[in-house]
Amino acid sequence: QVRLVESGGASVQAGGSLRLSCSASGFTLGYDAIAWFRQAPGKEREGVSCITTNDGATEYADSVKGRFTISRDNAKNTVYLQMNSLIPEDTAVYYCAANFFRLCVLRDDQVFDYWGQGTQVTVSS
Repeated sequence: QVRLVESGGASVQAGGSLRLSCSASGFTLGYDAIAWFRQAPGKEREGVSCITTNDGATEYADSVKGRFTISRDNAKNTVYLQMNSLIPEDTAVYYCAANFFRLCVLRDDQVFDYWGQGTQVTVSS
């Protein structure tokens, strides 16, 4: 059974950093794409970053380029999202998602078949 579990969400002040983790079970990283999405209250879900775990290719939303870094540790079956220089606009529930087609399409969450339960990130000014 495929399962994704996010962790690492917290409340931080603007300018701070957080590292989110997405721990995968039920499959082995290396044959898939893992993405981070976020959803703020009253807003649509937004693609943040994605990585294909076979070759490490990455994509980022323009709003987080230069501040966020996605990475994976295939041995630990975990994908990370390092978030630096956080701003209040980054406040949202962050979800990780997976597909087995190695498709990183941040603008279309329907491409991803499996989702975690989310972790809250709150950035105060």
